[in-house]
Amino acid sequence: MRRTLFAGLAALATLPAAAVSPPSSVGQLDLETIMANPDWIGVAVEQPYWSADGHSLYYSLKREGSKVRDLYRVDPAGGQSVKLDPAAMAQAEGPAVYDRAHRHAAYVMHGDIFMIDLSSGRRVQVTRSSAPESAPRFSSDGRSLQYRQGNDWFVYDLASGVSGPAAVLRFSDDPQEKKPDPLKDMQLGLFKSLRENKSDKDAARENDDAMMAADPGRAPKPIYLGDGGEPADTELSPDGRWMVVVTKPKGAKEGKRPEVTHYVTESGYAEQQETRVYVGHNDPAPQSLVLVDLKAAKFYPLKTDGLPGIKDDPLKGIRAKTVAALQKDGKADEAKALKAPDVRAVRIISSADDGGGGGIVWSDDGQNVAIQLRAIDNKDRWIASVDFDKHALVNQDRLTDNAWINWNFNDFGWLKDGRTLWYLSEDTGYSQLYTKPLGGKAKALTTGKFEVSHPALSDDGQWFYMRTNQVAPYSYDVYRVPSAGGELTRLTQYQGMDDFALSPDGRQLAVLHSSPYTLAQLAVQSVDGGTPRELTNTMKPAFTAHAWIQPKIVGVPSSHGAGTIWAKYYGPADEAAAASRPAVIFVHGAGYLQNVTLSYSNYFREQMFHNLLVQQGYVVLDMDYRASEGYGRAWRTAIYRQMGHPELEDLLDGKAWLVKNHGVDPQRVGMYGGSYGGFMTLMSLLRAPGEFAAGSALRPVTDWTSYNHEYTSNILNDPQLDPESYQISSPINYADKLQDPLLMQHGLIDDNVLTSDTIRLYQRFIELHKNNFWMSLYPMERHGFQHPDSWYDEYRRIDELFNTYVKPAKQ
Repeated sequence: MRRTLFAGLAALATLPAAAVSPPSSVGQLDLETIMANPDWIGVAVEQPYWSADGHSLYYSLKREGSKVRDLYRVDPAGGQSVKLDPAAMAQAEGPAVYDRAHRHAAYVMHGDIFMIDLSSGRRVQVTRSSAPESAPRFSSDGRSLQYRQGNDWFVYDLASGVSGPAAVLRFSDDPQEKKPDPLKDMQLGLFKSLRENKSDKDAARENDDAMMAADPGRAPKPIYLGDGGEPADTELSPDGRWMVVVTKPKGAKEGKRPEVTHYVTESGYAEQQETRVYVGHNDPAPQSLVLVDLKAAKFYPLKTDGLPGIKDDPLKGIRAKTVAALQKDGKADEAKALKAPDVRAVRIISSADDGGGGGIVWSDDGQNVAIQLRAIDNKDRWIASVDFDKHALVNQDRLTDNAWINWNFNDFGWLKDGRTLWYLSEDTGYSQLYTKPLGGKAKALTTGKFEVSHPALSDDGQWFYMRTNQVAPYSYDVYRVPSAGGELTRLTQYQGMDDFALSPDGRQLAVLHSSPYTLAQLAVQSVDGGTPRELTNTMKPAFTAHAWIQPKIVGVPSSHGAGTIWAKYYGPADEAAAASRPAVIFVHGAGYLQNVTLSYSNYFREQMFHNLLVQQGYVVLDMDYRASEGYGRAWRTAIYRQMGHPELEDLLDGKAWLVKNHGVDPQRVGMYGGSYGGFMTLMSLLRAPGEFAAGSALRPVTDWTSYNHEYTSNILNDPQLDPESYQISSPINYADKLQDPLLMQHGLIDDNVLTSDTIRLYQRFIELHKNNFWMSLYPMERHGFQHPDSWYDEYRRIDELFNTYVKPAKQ
C-alpha cells in the first residue's frame, strides 16, 4: 500500500502545472510548485534492456505532459540516445532470450513473438494475433521455439517455419473412455444397425490414430484431464516431452466484492465499480499439480501430502483458543468450521503473481523441473523436484516461519548442469543465496546480516550477479559471487543502485542508479568493475538548481531491544538552529517498504514537502519502523498478530531521539503518512494520546477486517480464526481514546484501501462526541493520487494543520 481542517469537499483555484514557476537555487519553496505535475523535475529512466546482439541498450521515458512511454535506443560505447519514432519502433526489439548455442534470439514486441538469426541479423515474425503471446523459449535441442498464449503452449519449428500447439488439454472427461454401461451393452446386443455405426466410428478413430502416429505434422490429439478442475498455470518442458499443469477447483467462488462509487463521471451519472474481497471471506482456492506425459498422452497427479510439515497445524494454539471461546458462547457450527485440515492446502505462485519468476522452472535440457509451493496459511514454502519415473514430488527445501513467509526473496532456478538448484531463502533471518544438488546438501553462497535480491546467473554459468545492501542497510549496489562458491565482490559504487541487466556476452552491466534528488539514470560498466559510463541525464535544470536539503541518515536506538531504527533527518544547516523547533514525523506506506535509502524516494513529493517544512521552522524525521523492508526477517515479522504496536514503539523512540539530540519541544511534534503510514498515524494518536500535537492520516486502514486477503492474512491470519489479532491491530477499536487534532484524507474511488474505512471511523468519532477531527474526500482520486490539484489541496490542509496545532509553542 502507498499512498483543511474542514470537513467536506473544497474547490480551490490553483495554478495549472504549466504556469507554476519552479524554485530558484536561492528562492523559497511553495506548495503550488512542489505538488505540481512532476514533469518539471525530470523523468526517470525505466526498464532498460540490451538489444539481442548486445550492441545497444533500450530504455523507456515518460513523455512530457502524458502518461505515454517512448522507447529510446542508446549506444553504450558512445552514449548517443535516439528516440524511436513509430517506424523505428516497428523494427525495435524486446528483451531477448537465446538458444543454448547463441545462434538465435527471440523476444516479445507488441504482444507478438519475433526471432532473430544472430549471424545474419535476419528477423522473423513468428506470430501475428490479437491475443498476446509471451514467455518465448528455445527448445533444448535448439530446433524449435516455444511460447505461450494464456495457458496454451505452442511450438514454432525453425526449419519449416510452421507453428502449432504443443498440447491440446481438455478439462473434461474423455468422451471415448469406456465406462460400464449395461443399457448401452443391451442396445448394441439388440440392434445390428447400432453395432454397424459403432464399428464405423471405431474404424475411423483407429485410422486417425494411425495417421497421426505416422505424420508428425498433424496437431496433437486432445488429452483429457477430467472435469474436476480448471487451469491456473502451465509450463512446458524445453524438450517438449512433459507439461506441468496447475489446476484449481472449477467454479471456485471468491466471495462478495464491495463497490466504490464514481460521482464525477463523463456520463454525468454515478457509476459503481467492484473492488476486492475482504480478508476471510473465502480463502484463495487451493491448487493441485498434474504431470502430463505429452508423448504417451497420459497424466499423473503430483500429490503434496508427502511434503515435510504439510500435515502439521502451525495455528494449533490459536485455533484451540478460538474454538474454545466459540463453544463457550454456544457457537458450535462456527467452531466446527475452524477444524484443521488433514493436509494443508497449497498454491503455486505463477510468474504473474511473483517477481521471482514464477513457481515452476525447468532445467535448460528439460530433464528436471523445480516447483515452488506455498501453504495457503502462509507458514511454509517448499521447493520440490519431480521424480518422473514415480510421478512424485521430491522435497528439496522447506522454509517455514511461525509468522509468515515473505512475498519477496523467492527467486529460484537451475545451474547450467541442470542438476543443481539455486534459490534465495530467509532461513538465517536474512535473504541469502544457496545452491543444492538434487539429493545433496544445500550450500550458502552468501552469508551475513544483509539482503540479497535480483540474482542473475551469467550465461556461462560461472557467476551470480545480485543486488545487496552489504555495506549498510540503506546502501545498495551490484555484487557478484562465483556459482561454485567464493568471495562476494562489490562491482558498483553508487550506494543507490536500483536495478541492473547483464549484457548478452556477460562482459557489461547496464545499471539503473539514483540518489535522493536524482531520478533513476542509466550507466554501463564492465563486470570486472572500473569506472562506469553515464548514458543519460533526464533531470530538469530548474529542479537540480535548487539547494535541496540532503537527508541525513541517522540511527535511532530502540528502547525495546530492537537495535537500530534507521531514519532520514531533515533539518537546518546550522544544527544549533534546530533547538526548540517543532518537529514532524513522516511515516511511509506499504508497511513492508524501505524508504531510508540513498536512492530516489517513492515519496519525492513528501521529500520536497519536508524541505518546505524545514524552511517554515520545523525539523522532520522519516523512519523505517519495524516491518520495513531491508532489515531481515525478524524486523519484518515483529508485527505478527500485533500490527501498529512495535511500529509505535519505534516512532516514539524517534520522537525521543529528536528531543534528546536536537532539542525538539516534546509538546510540538506532529505526524503524518499515507496508507500504512495513515494507519500508523491513527494508531499513534489513538494508542498514545497526548504524545503528538496533531496528525494527518491519508487513505488509512482503520479496520483490518475490511482489507484484502493477500496482505492481511499473512500478518493477522484469518479474522474468523484469529479475531484477537484484528481486535488489537485495528484503529477503530481505539476510537474512544482520541484527544489530539486529527485530519483524515481519502480518495473516494480508492479501490485498495476503501474510503469506507475512513468514513466508518469518522462515524465512530461522531457517536463518541469527539472534537477536533476532520475529513477531506477527493472525488477523482484512487489510492495513489494522480491530479496536481488534489495533491495541492491535500498538503495545503496538512500544512495548515501543523501550522495551527504543532508549530505554536504551548502556552
